[in-house]
Amino acid sequence: MGERSEAERGSGGRPRILVLRALGLGDLLAGVPALRGLRRTFPDHELVLAAPAELEPVAAATGAVDRLLPACAPGRAVPEKLDWTGPPPDIAVDLHGNGPPSHRLLMALRPLRLFAFAHPGTPEIDGPPWYAEEHERDRWCRLLRFYGVDADPGDLRLPRPAGPSPAPGAVVLHPGAGAPARCWPLERYAAVAARLRARGRRVVVTGGADEGDLVARLAERAGLPGTDVFGGGLPFGRLSALVAGAHAVVSGDTGIAHLAVAHATPTVTLFGPVAPSRWGPPPHPRHRALWYGQEGDPHGRATDPALLRITTDDVLTALDEIPAP
Repeated sequence: MGERSEAERGSGGRPRILVLRALGLGDLLAGVPALRGLRRTFPDHELVLAAPAELEPVAAATGAVDRLLPACAPGRAVPEKLDWTGPPPDIAVDLHGNGPPSHRLLMALRPLRLFAFAHPGTPEIDGPPWYAEEHERDRWCRLLRFYGVDADPGDLRLPRPAGPSPAPGAVVLHPGAGAPARCWPLERYAAVAARLRARGRRVVVTGGADEGDLVARLAERAGLPGTDVFGGGLPFGRLSALVAGAHAVVSGDTGIAHLAVAHATPTVTLFGPVAPSRWGPPPHPRHRALWYGQEGDPHGRATDPALLRITTDDVLTALDEIPAP
């Protein structure tokens, strides 16, 4: 198929790229290097990201996305359809997964080109092979390099937020995660908070939109004042400012850990069912990834045994080892 005429293209006559990554905050941040590679390679294209609507400010902060197309499905599944309008995309990019459901969703839009991993269920796609143990950031950059797009896995940083931090210099504890298997016990977070406060360190607690009760229980156990409790899902701009201005972020393998990496904020990330070699921070003295064990079920309904092996002393020692700025 050849080039489209200007009348057949998107708004303003620009060719369009549609990128599918209808997942969460951490997934989007791990995909930033790939998005920026596409932006540099195709500067004249409109880059449309199919992702959950609440991630629109995150997408804007990357500097790579022109427009967000709301798309999501429960349980990290592939959306049933995309509300794409106008001519087919000039390029469709599958950053969602490697299976036929996401391939077929994009192929149904009849793009001129499709960038995707190979899969036996969709033999018509001549893409690179999928490696299950590959780090998430490396995976998507390798996919794009196969198609001639130069993408750097280290291109992760977000610009510093314009607003001030609501708790500058605090240690941020984030007890929630996408599944119980990735949640460190609440009493251990409370013990970390107590010992940090005994040293004179300010501690604040954050949580997602559906984690207000979890945050409240931790705050009560740790004896935190209401000014240091940020439950119920902070707006992205305020959360970003809090993380960017923090002394460190302590959390499980979840979105806020990736946000801290994007702002060069020190992290102590607690891994259980998924190894840091697949989702961990880049190698740097300011980042500590704690993991003891084998991989398990990241969607399990009980705390993973490997996560339970991490002690409060482990976390405090990791914080102490972070070099001064």
